[in-house]
Amino acid sequence: MALLGCLLLSSILFAACGENSPSILNTAGPVAESESGLFWIILWIAVVIFILVEGILIYSIARYRERPGMPNPFQRHGNMTLELIWTVIPTLVLFVILFFTIRGLLEVAPENEPAATAAQPRMAVTAVGHQWWWEFHYPNYNVTTADVLEVPVGTTISVDLFSNNVIHSFWVPALTGKTDLVPGHDNKKWFVADKEGTYMGICAEYCGTQHANMRFEVKVVSKDAFKSWMSTQQQAAATPNEDLAKKGEDLFKNQCASCHGIVGVNVKQYYDTKAQCTDAPGGKANGTPECLIGPNLTHFGSRNLIAGGVLDNNTAQCDPNNPNLLKDCNLAKWLKDPQGIKPGNDMAIGALTNEQIQQLVAYLEGLK
Repeated sequence: MALLGCLLLSSILFAACGENSPSILNTAGPVAESESGLFWIILWIAVVIFILVEGILIYSIARYRERPGMPNPFQRHGNMTLELIWTVIPTLVLFVILFFTIRGLLEVAPENEPAATAAQPRMAVTAVGHQWWWEFHYPNYNVTTADVLEVPVGTTISVDLFSNNVIHSFWVPALTGKTDLVPGHDNKKWFVADKEGTYMGICAEYCGTQHANMRFEVKVVSKDAFKSWMSTQQQAAATPNEDLAKKGEDLFKNQCASCHGIVGVNVKQYYDTKAQCTDAPGGKANGTPECLIGPNLTHFGSRNLIAGGVLDNNTAQCDPNNPNLLKDCNLAKWLKDPQGIKPGNDMAIGALTNEQIQQLVAYLEGLK
């Protein structure tokens, strides 16, 4: 039974194994490093205490075990010296942990966000939590995207967190800790990415049936690559040249434009959801007609994720002339059955024919 119990308990370790699982110990920025450091401090304090206590326990069991003819052990109940020792020592240990915890909180607090310098500039981003996907607005550039937050390396990213539905929680384990998005309450956070790469982000607060499928990515690129990317994002959507994509654009205008925006097609420009759409999702606050319930799709073809990270945007498999389009292309799968892939989402698209899906795929994947 002991062997079986050990095997069952050890098997739990495999539940944590995953090729793309984010880890707070695999850090790529100062905020995550501060939080990881606090973890290691508490862990090693706990390890030392565990070894001491278990060592004394095992020694006592072996050394003072009952033997034939042994007298009753001496009773130390009420020994003031011992009482003080095992009260003061844990108190001191807890004060040490409290010191490092408070120091860590101060290091990552919004008030201690680093000042902008030439070597480490600052960039503002608004992260909007929807049910169930993430929207990112760059107020200094007037650009909005979804599911992928692209940022330059070595830059302080000042994040303004906003939700007008339920509580969400913004968490990128490799870059920064969890901070809630509370409706009616402004929360802020900051982080810096020290090295280029793509880091997984997730919602860490239960927000509905698809909470676990509310993922995003933080894509960290060089400063020159970011400037090039942002220059492209600021442009209106390209006008399609091929007949199939043109039909897809017409289909978008007729069936998709009530929920999604494309700059240059059905909206004039990007907008700030927090500033202009603070009423019910899909509303038209402050007289802004572009406040739509779905993600802006102006440069959809350049994104990595679909539907809040449920699917990868595998553009290489989305050739509209592919006879196995519905089998190979994730966008086609999503357009065919969005409720089957992510039940309860707001995608209320009517039944599309295979030909219409082919047209939309040709159009949307061409929006680079």
